[in-house]
Amino acid sequence: MSTSEPEASRSPDEHATPDSLLHSAPGSGVAPEDVVLASGRDVTPATLEWARKKMEREGPNCIERLLP
Repeated sequence: MSTSEPEASRSPDEHATPDSLLHSAPGSGVAPEDVVLASGRDVTPATLEWARKKMEREGPNCIERLLP
């Protein structure tokens, strides 16, 4: 079984998680700290300011673009 064939590694009883269950439900309490951490950066005054500006420009849904 090759790892390049992910479907072949699943048992017949396994199903992929629906996309709708993989999202963070932004708009329900997303904080600048969440945006910083989702971007993989350390929480510092500078990155918090960056996150605040990003949220002002793009809204709380901006976290969705940062998460895998």
